[in-house]
Amino acid sequence: MTRVLVVDDEPSIVRALRINLTARKYEVSTATDGASGLAAVARDRPDVMILDLGLPDMDGTEVIRGVRGWTSTPIIVLSVWDQESQKVAALDAGADDYVTKPFGMDELLARLRAAVRRASPAPDEPVVTTDHFTVDLAAKRVIREGGGDVSLTPTEWQLLEVLVRNRGRLVTQRQLLQEVWGPAYETESNYLRVYVAQLRRKLEPEPSRPRYLLTEPGMGYRFGD
Repeated sequence: MTRVLVVDDEPSIVRALRINLTARKYEVSTATDGASGLAAVARDRPDVMILDLGLPDMDGTEVIRGVRGWTSTPIIVLSVWDQESQKVAALDAGADDYVTKPFGMDELLARLRAAVRRASPAPDEPVVTTDHFTVDLAAKRVIREGGGDVSLTPTEWQLLEVLVRNRGRLVTQRQLLQEVWGPAYETESNYLRVYVAQLRRKLEPEPSRPRYLLTEPGMGYRFGD
């Protein structure tokens, strides 16, 4: 049974989606704001997420970025906003599709089926634990082994997040630079050296002999756990 998470603060929309999806044999869970939506993704592991952009506690694009920090779960955005800039922002943040309210249920269901078909079946883990620290990708936190958060700058977090999401795999310098700083910086390898060194000082038990943030000379970096 396909698990669908609906994140929307309009009771009528939630009720209509629950009725229609349940009638078609989907397993439905719901949330009414961004924070509970993020928690539900980690807890329920839905196969697809239907997300309203206009939530009471945060912009829907923030929810998308939070989900994309650790999972490839398909996200279909619902919104009354019909401005192209809003659609682009949602898609750039990681949404898979966009439906404007009011919408036809048949169209939404067709887009939902297509998103599920395209989705990777591989499981995702929101928490990565090492011998010395834990990275909570959903909460965007790093916790030391003995307790207490590691203070990271936004750029340090973005860099660590990309490496952890690709743990065990080589991430090229160009990919890291594009994802963290943007396409205009893809040749600025000195940025990587500086920020990787900062992360090692904060995370590695022996920064001069890194165990987790590994350099692949001439190619890129790898997160080893």
